Amino acid sequence: MQLVKIIDFSSHGGKAEHRRLADMPERVVQGDPHHTTLPMFSNASGDLIAGTWTSTPGKWHAFTDRDEFCVIVSGLVKLIGNDGSFQSFKSGDAFLIPNGFSGFWEVLETTTKHYVIRNYTL
Repeated sequence: MQLVKIIDFSSHGGKAEHRRLADMPERVVQGDPHHTTLPMFSNASGDLIAGTWTSTPGKWHAFTDRDEFCVIVSGLVKLIGNDGSFQSFKSGDAFLIPNGFSGFWEVLETTTKHYVIRNYTL
């Protein structure tokens, strides 16, 4: 029998990944956001991932073809729909971005979140 390991987000998972979003100029709308991602889990097929993410301020086109559950650990973000509607989230808030959302992430203060993503493009 294989032992199932519980993923503890308070402990560090794998190796941190760093990305400057400006390296994807078609995505960035404003600022020079830098992202650090600490992967904690990926299932065998890679279509379900979880971890911790930190971003410096900026605004970019949201990624699509995924469901993403988030818990904001610190900071302040705004999710803006293409229709101009928006919702703000701060430390302690939890939310789900369903597949099909089209719009923008705007990080107003450096933000850290825990996330779980089901990716539909794999």
